[in-house]
Amino acid sequence: MAKVSVNKHQPVYQMPTNPAAVRTKRYALPTKTYITIAMKHFFKSQIKWVLLPVALLLINAVVSLTDVYPNYWIYIVIVVASLLYVLFWVVQFTGITQLAQYKPMFEKFSYEIDNRQILMKMNAKEGSIMKWEQIQEVYKNEDSYIMIISRGQFVQLPFSIFTSEHDVKVFERILKQKEFLKEK
Repeated sequence: MAKVSVNKHQPVYQMPTNPAAVRTKRYALPTKTYITIAMKHFFKSQIKWVLLPVALLLINAVVSLTDVYPNYWIYIVIVVASLLYVLFWVVQFTGITQLAQYKPMFEKFSYEIDNRQILMKMNAKEGSIMKWEQIQEVYKNEDSYIMIISRGQFVQLPFSIFTSEHDVKVFERILKQKEFLKEK
């Protein structure tokens, strides 16, 4: 960051900008949208674990049908354990929206995006830089781009925050260059 002195006793930091960067309008991620997207990504990443309760139910069904060990309580335990696991993650993602340390995720940012970085600006003087290396995957849904950083951490960029259709195309080209979006 470049240091711009307004008062010799109080330094002010100004964020570096790129004139060719894609600039967006200010946007804050709604908490309900956060929970929905986080749960969708969680289910997408955990789909392989659905096989465990299904396998246990099938094994128990075979054991019960062959009269080796007839029981019904194991069905209830498997279903309740699966529901508790999902409920645990719903509570985790809901709790994130309430914690002070995650409050910056839900503040209004404007974004400046170029090939080097994503500049997340709270105002003209405050913000943070996110390098492209921090992003694990990007996907495009019907109304936005979602950039996954880690489980429970992502950046949603709705199409409505881009200032023009050209900016959307430039952003998409950057994503394709970084190999986050595949060519169709």
